[in-house]
Amino acid sequence: MTSFFRFVVVMFFFAGTLILSVYLRGVNHTAFYKLRRQRIEQSRLQQELWQKQLRLEAMTNPASVSRRLGY
Repeated sequence: MTSFFRFVVVMFFFAGTLILSVYLRGVNHTAFYKLRRQRIEQSRLQQELWQKQLRLEAMTNPASVSRRLGY
């Protein structure tokens, strides 16, 4: 009878371990997805900022300013 209870405890332990590993794998996947999404958003914002900086530099360029003023 003792060996049967020992077997049941071992099976519950293995089942719990497998359930925990599946849960941790899902959490890891979710964290990786969120991190990747944030990196993509950061890259997009950096590109947008770079384009705005180029437009600003083009508008404040001395040749552009003098052309707008008519010199």
